[in-house]
Amino acid sequence: MNQSRQFVLSGLRPTGRVHLGNYFGAVRNWVRLQESYRCYYFVADWHALTSDYADPARVRQATFDAVADWIAAGLDPERSTIFVQSEVKEHAELHLLLSMVTPLPWLERVPTFKDQQEQLKEKDLNTYGFLGYPLLQTADIIVYRANFVPVGEDQASHLELSREIVRRFNNFYGDVFPEPQPLFTETPKVPGLDARKMSKSYNNTIGLTASADEIRSLVSTMFTDPERLRRKDPGRPDVCNLFQFHKLFSDEETVARVDHECRTAQIGCVDDKKLLTEIMIEKLRPIREKREQLDADPSFVWDVLREGNRQARERAAETLELVRKAMKIDYPEFR
Repeated sequence: MNQSRQFVLSGLRPTGRVHLGNYFGAVRNWVRLQESYRCYYFVADWHALTSDYADPARVRQATFDAVADWIAAGLDPERSTIFVQSEVKEHAELHLLLSMVTPLPWLERVPTFKDQQEQLKEKDLNTYGFLGYPLLQTADIIVYRANFVPVGEDQASHLELSREIVRRFNNFYGDVFPEPQPLFTETPKVPGLDARKMSKSYNNTIGLTASADEIRSLVSTMFTDPERLRRKDPGRPDVCNLFQFHKLFSDEETVARVDHECRTAQIGCVDDKKLLTEIMIEKLRPIREKREQLDADPSFVWDVLREGNRQARERAAETLELVRKAMKIDYPEFR
């Protein structure tokens, strides 16, 4: 099959503006993939309800903020279909049909099921929606008959469940779906301001479209080498947050220079923060300026989603016709 006609599918929950962890972990790669594949990228608003069903009021604004940042980062609506999950009802229909053939123990054994319940103890996650989210995730992928899903190696096991479900469905009803394959992608670890994984739940993020003043303020609070107590002490770049961000934003010459100057105490943490700040501000400037243009004309973002929803429904409707026919529930007499 010609690579340009192979389908890639990925999505993110609407948590609002994209932070640098989201960008380097997913969105930057999405931009690259649209050069070679037919890409579908969606706002997973139904998935947001699996854990935040009690307070969904922020989903709409979070959807706009996420998509505006995706476009600002380089997603091109002319080359990628960008849409909202809940606007394509075929996701729900296929989820229902898959639920008829998916053994319950398959869902209960998903590692993140118990892990997330443990991490989110403050929420009541004893719901079918939470248990069944991997099945909805499978429907999200195969409703577009996607060939590939970009994942990190640590997420490969999640996609294996989708392939198991596809094999079981195809065994019952014929070869309707391709088995989605992982498209392993470089996903550099992006530490938060406090050295933990960057996450909004930890309140340690830097926004992709943060203003210059916001970046200066946030970088000034960034954790550095905990053992470098005095300016004259030699530093350890390998354990310092600043250096991890240099590797993401600075050119090779600057990375090498900072590495040497830190280890020999020729540069202190305060000066290094100032250097990193200005590099980040300049590198993120085009994305920030594009986002400002979108904020000035929000109708553009909604128009992109409106057209993306239409394209996604068209592809998903074709799939559901194949599914109903394979399952003998197409009822041509009613047409």
